Amino acid sequence: MAFFEVHDMTISFGGLVANADVNIEADDGQIVGLIGPNGAGKSTLFNAISGLIQPASGRVLLEGEEILPLLPYERVARGIGRTFQNVRLFPTLPVYDNLLIAYHSRMRGGFFAGALRLPWGAHSERAARKRADEVMQIVDLHPYKHRNVGDLSYGTLRMTELACLLMLQPRLILLDEPASGIAQKETEALGPLLRRIRDQLGATILLIEHDMPLIMGLSDVIYCLDLGRVIAKGTPEEVQRTPQVIEAYLGARAAEQLEAALANENGKKPARRRAPAKTAKTAKARRR
Repeated sequence: MAFFEVHDMTISFGGLVANADVNIEADDGQIVGLIGPNGAGKSTLFNAISGLIQPASGRVLLEGEEILPLLPYERVARGIGRTFQNVRLFPTLPVYDNLLIAYHSRMRGGFFAGALRLPWGAHSERAARKRADEVMQIVDLHPYKHRNVGDLSYGTLRMTELACLLMLQPRLILLDEPASGIAQKETEALGPLLRRIRDQLGATILLIEHDMPLIMGLSDVIYCLDLGRVIAKGTPEEVQRTPQVIEAYLGARAAEQLEAALANENGKKPARRRAPAKTAKTAKARRR
């Protein structure tokens, strides 16, 4: 049994099917990449896993337990954490305070315990600060500890958002395009950082990313989605050599060239790809 599983997930919005019979799994401690063209249904799948939308059908299992009936905050309590494509932080507060706020749901004691300095309130405060120091060490945010979030570069904002997520002590981390909009130097540092998070915190990571060198060099397993369906699964090397993946990104001609190259390697005659059936619409377009 895998640590995390999605079975036969279908998500639709009216007549539009965003995901159709999607099956994904991740073993404990794996980094699993999700790739695909824009509009393939990757972020929609993350929304269903994190509880922001409800699928039409399917199952989501975490360590064999069904989590679809749980509300978003209950899924967070079970160890699911997620970042978004847009950074969501408190811009007028320092980095350190943002991390402490993120830990709030894990604290015990309440308002009066904190105000009256009761023992259990002080213990929760010490635990929060200890966790924040540990996370800042992992993500290398100590130089920015007392700087307001609004004064940071976009790349440092993304690292701060990731640090806030780690404050929740997640066992399953969903990262939605973490390299989007950041500098090349920061992108190159992101791969080792995610491996460090996996190794030091024991987390399993699901990663959506369009930076192919990053996700191919980082992932243990890759799933490729196109038009809401999984069209390929395997190691990065296997997925990169899959004609359906090449066609989804570069078109049918590139896929044919790949098939011909693979056939030449194996000493076989390349199979001819069936041309799509003509319709009135395509025939009219060709006449134009």
